[in-house]
Amino acid sequence: MSNLKKILIKAKRQVFSEMIGNNPSIFHGEGYDFSELREYQIGDDIKHIDWNITAKMQKPYVKVFKEERELHVSLVSMMGGSLYFGSQRLKQEVVAEIMALLSFSVVKNQDLLSHFLVQEKLTQIIRPTKKEFPIHHATQTILECETLNHQADYKNLGSSLMRQVKHKSLIIIVGDFFEIPDLTILSKRHEVIALVVRDKIEENPDAMGFSALIDPQSGEMLEGEFGKSKVEAYAKRVAAHDRELYAAFKKSRIRHTKIYTDDNPFVAIKRLFGAL
Repeated sequence: MSNLKKILIKAKRQVFSEMIGNNPSIFHGEGYDFSELREYQIGDDIKHIDWNITAKMQKPYVKVFKEERELHVSLVSMMGGSLYFGSQRLKQEVVAEIMALLSFSVVKNQDLLSHFLVQEKLTQIIRPTKKEFPIHHATQTILECETLNHQADYKNLGSSLMRQVKHKSLIIIVGDFFEIPDLTILSKRHEVIALVVRDKIEENPDAMGFSALIDPQSGEMLEGEFGKSKVEAYAKRVAAHDRELYAAFKKSRIRHTKIYTDDNPFVAIKRLFGAL
């Protein structure tokens, strides 16, 4: 069985048999509008309790939401050369699995799915749809994408998506985020979520001695002694980078999580959307 088939079958089985699709939507965005207040009933989501009204009435009240219109979900795959790495499996393969899981979830909820691939420029690989077949095409495109010697344009990501995504949407960006994008303006109009895909070895590498390393984005070779002190200094720089990245997400109110190549993406996604 091909890798593509394995990913699609696994993702679809998880989404349609286990995912929180029994809820109206796994994504809580502008697709649902406040309708009324009523007394709390057993089984209501406690996150919908209106604590101000509850305090005044001395009994719990919940906000009731009605479906206002279908939710637009735009998935964004950041396909730079740095994805061509993995001690367990390639980060590129993990991105493909994550996108398949999210795509099947969107289609199951009967929301509108679109998908963008980003390298030196942004390309739309799925136009807004509620059908399953384009998911196969998108997953295959991600798996077969030539990432070596290519860069994902994080610098212009926010402005590029602002031009392309016209409807107010839930935008989920998946990449390794070794560059910090400015998503401030984008997050003011849309709900933005970031999924950071990493391999543990690239964050905390072992000492290698004298080695020749190739930059997968530029193709440049770097030779030198990569002993304990150098790899520890590198690990500290990565940790500092991530602190800055998470601060930028927090400032723009962007929810995020990190998924490693040896993680189960399904579990991480369920946790992020509050299903665990």
